[in-house]
Amino acid sequence: MDSTATISALEARVARLEGDLAGLKENVPEDRVSMIVFSGDLDKTLAAFIIATGAATMGMEVSMFFTFWGLSAIKERRLFDAKSLSERMMAMMTPSSSKELNPSKMAFMGAGAALLRQMMKDKDVASLEDLISLAREMGVTFTACEMSMDVMGVKREELLADAQLGGVATFMADALKSRVSLFI
Repeated sequence: MDSTATISALEARVARLEGDLAGLKENVPEDRVSMIVFSGDLDKTLAAFIIATGAATMGMEVSMFFTFWGLSAIKERRLFDAKSLSERMMAMMTPSSSKELNPSKMAFMGAGAALLRQMMKDKDVASLEDLISLAREMGVTFTACEMSMDVMGVKREELLADAQLGGVATFMADALKSRVSLFI
């Protein structure tokens, strides 16, 4: 084989390797965190927002997908207008905002949440509402699951103004690009 043929063969092999490398680079996860917030428990929601703000502080792009009970974390108000009887009943039985979340253990008709919040305050730990505000300031994306909203009778007007609406495809698109995916 002459030197011209050898060079051509090497160039072809380099081109194939560069193509393979480009394909691999497309599949490398980004510095992103995608999180499903399913729980409406105060302690679990606190953990979700602590992780989200910590990741954002590290320069990671963070998206939080709120579904079913997790929707309560991004609700601002409870509305009854234009809801069916079952939707109004669900609204009465679920928290109207993050301020009404109870811990997963020892709720004791609201006493557990009050005690946990007071202990956090005494230790200078940010409240859930402070963490939500911080996450919003840091550019954390909040997406409310449209299917869960429909099933549970949650209206767009009940949510934080900057919350986006989306479905499972929205979460999966984020998760496929993420280095970290969590279910809380």
